[in-house]
Amino acid sequence: MIRVKLWSIVLPLAAAVALPVGVLAQQADPGGRIAIITAFAPEFDALEGLVDGASEHRINGNLFLTGRLEGKDIVLVQSGMSMVNATMTTQIALDRFDADGIVFSGVGGGADPSLTIGDVVVPDRWGQYLEVLFARKTEHGFEVPSWISSWMAPEFPNYEMMFTMTVEVVSARQEGTERRFWFPVDEEYLALAEEVAGSIALAACDAENNCLRDPPEMIVGGSGVSGPTFVDNAAYRDYVYETFEAHVLDMESAAVAHVAYANEVPFIVFRSLSDLAGGNEQENEFPIFLELAAANSAAVVRAFLAAMD
Repeated sequence: MIRVKLWSIVLPLAAAVALPVGVLAQQADPGGRIAIITAFAPEFDALEGLVDGASEHRINGNLFLTGRLEGKDIVLVQSGMSMVNATMTTQIALDRFDADGIVFSGVGGGADPSLTIGDVVVPDRWGQYLEVLFARKTEHGFEVPSWISSWMAPEFPNYEMMFTMTVEVVSARQEGTERRFWFPVDEEYLALAEEVAGSIALAACDAENNCLRDPPEMIVGGSGVSGPTFVDNAAYRDYVYETFEAHVLDMESAAVAHVAYANEVPFIVFRSLSDLAGGNEQENEFPIFLELAAANSAAVVRAFLAAMD
């Protein structure tokens, strides 16, 4: 005769019943959503009130909103600023909500001198430009250690003691690890963004009548770079543009790109320029045009979602 201890059945059932409804919902999400990720409040606020049938989910303190935006099933989340926050939140969105696409909406600093505040930039690749080696200074200049093997060696010109490195990626794409700098945006997403660029009109003034000098434009293609640093330095901005041919720099997108690549999930990033990363003559204009830039990025995201099959 087989004897089963009653507590071995009752306790797991009791634990399941005791779980908050929100937790059960998170585990049973039907999936098939597009993850819409923003970094901080102004970017999130520009989209939050537009989500139809919004349902709140709290995971590790982060608020995730499920619902529909422009007719598409989405999960909207504010990751928090920084590469680490963006990485963690993106992986949660993929794991808990089975998201099958990622769209980032936010603001960024302009690195390309041909671009102006308010422009919406949609790079076709992202790199983590502040994964760096700090080299020692010698009589011959800054030099990296001799034991750095060729597969770890910097592939870009240095900025004084800072030598940009490739990052190690672990995924099901291959056995072992690979090292790479650039993470490519999904080709179909990028093609759709090009279609949207030809039809959308961007705002040149905000609600307080702060207006841009030039009408903003949407630029698709080129490079974007990310790192855990807010940049307001003209010399370093020039270096970033010349070295990485970057249109924009920010503090989250390349982390999201890394997670998307490792999980083999398509992604795209829309960044509206809120400042020029030190390229302007006056004080940094980030707080002046933040709301306008966030609204323009959100407008492009909505047009992108509406155009999706």
